[in-house]
Amino acid sequence: MTGMVEMVENTPGARAPSLWVAPLVSTVATLALAVVSFFFVALSPMACDSCHGAELARFEAGFDIGFAVFRYGLLVPSALLVTGWALAVRGRESPWRRLVCVLAPLSVVLLHMTFLGLVDWP
Repeated sequence: MTGMVEMVENTPGARAPSLWVAPLVSTVATLALAVVSFFFVALSPMACDSCHGAELARFEAGFDIGFAVFRYGLLVPSALLVTGWALAVRGRESPWRRLVCVLAPLSVVLLHMTFLGLVDWP
């Protein structure tokens, strides 16, 4: 059986049998992080339930901008996931594929941190 795997790996233009693992792990991690992050972003308006006047106005203005950035920013990890699955599976593109698969969940974390930085918390 190992001889067959070696023959497939050494054939020019052949697909390696385990290249789907990185995009699959990246997809699961990215989607899980995105759901958890969206949950906390959606609950964050409750942080200012007792706010009034100018403090409420500052929070709402910051939240509106932060939520818009977060919503549209989710296109970045989505594009990275699509890119990870769409890259050619030949050996010379595999480092790029791994890089894209690592960047997808990291972009969700960066996006959540950006949201936290944009909102003027009480």
